Amino acid sequence: MSSQADTKWKGYAIRDTKHWDSFEVIDFNPKQFEDYDIDIKIEYCGVCGSDVHTITGGWGEPMLPLITGHEIVGHVVRVGPKVTAFKVGDRAGVGAQVCSCLKCKPCTTDNEQYCPNAVSTYNAKYPNGDIAHGGYSTAVRAHERFVFPLPKELPLEEIAPMLCAGITVYSPLIRNGAGPGKCIGVVGIGGLGHYALQFARALGAEQVVAFSHSSGKEKDARELGATDVVITSNKNFAEPWKGKLDLIICTADVSQGIPLSDFITTLGVHGRFIMVAIPDDQLPTLRSTQMVSNGALLGGSHIGSKKEVIEMLDLAVKENVKSYIEVLPMKDAGKAVRGVKDNTVRYRHVLKVDI
Repeated sequence: MSSQADTKWKGYAIRDTKHWDSFEVIDFNPKQFEDYDIDIKIEYCGVCGSDVHTITGGWGEPMLPLITGHEIVGHVVRVGPKVTAFKVGDRAGVGAQVCSCLKCKPCTTDNEQYCPNAVSTYNAKYPNGDIAHGGYSTAVRAHERFVFPLPKELPLEEIAPMLCAGITVYSPLIRNGAGPGKCIGVVGIGGLGHYALQFARALGAEQVVAFSHSSGKEKDARELGATDVVITSNKNFAEPWKGKLDLIICTADVSQGIPLSDFITTLGVHGRFIMVAIPDDQLPTLRSTQMVSNGALLGGSHIGSKKEVIEMLDLAVKENVKSYIEVLPMKDAGKAVRGVKDNTVRYRHVLKVDI
């Protein structure tokens, strides 16, 4: 094993949360290189809503200086002596997790994202105290378990946002039975929602219903696979859909005026409302009677397993799932995160390494 001092990389970092969109290039040391580790020279990194929640302090005070980014793609430049699935030169990617205990029940049942000792790709510490740094940088180091092989059929820049936004919606769709004969709802047509519509369609859902607060994205929603588009700002929008949906994937911030009780009424018996966005604030209050009346289930989902990532990318190739992206040089990270916070990006920013 090598010491941290053996390697120095560069990344775009913020110094404080008050200036969350002001990035500067800094040098940093990656974690200590170990037997199962892989180094990837980064070519592109997607910009995620999680990045904005973290750099603004919405999820608590981060470790500073902070390099974010967990939709990472590039090529392998170094492998540990016990790595078997990758070699130097391979295309590879990393999502929102870089390590776990690998021994607990979640880790041994393809649920490693729920490991109680999981290490996030950035703003996190390894068990030995080393700090994990994100993908707005020149390279990333991760355990082999959390490095994904990437299909050659898809451009790297289109794969990048799938490694968080894509898997975040694909996993709950698969785990909650999306497929032929099902009616699937998607709340919020943004970075996550634009994948949810496509994957619901690719999985063979009979109906895919897009819920949006305005009509501005109706054309896009239908192109992405929606059979129906419902404008939630319209009075009584939920009435025609009462009891009809098997599953709703909510990609919107439910703490910011989302009419959660209305959505619960659209679920059929034992229908499920699954939240994948993680808001800064608390959820709205629900009465138990609103869920008991149809046996509705309210739950959440967190990214996905490596097995699911590989399946998702295979499905994206087979069913022509696309990433609607705008590529920017990494020096424009400030512009990119502002676009996410202001909800003006259609539908995902991807940064190209320029350092």
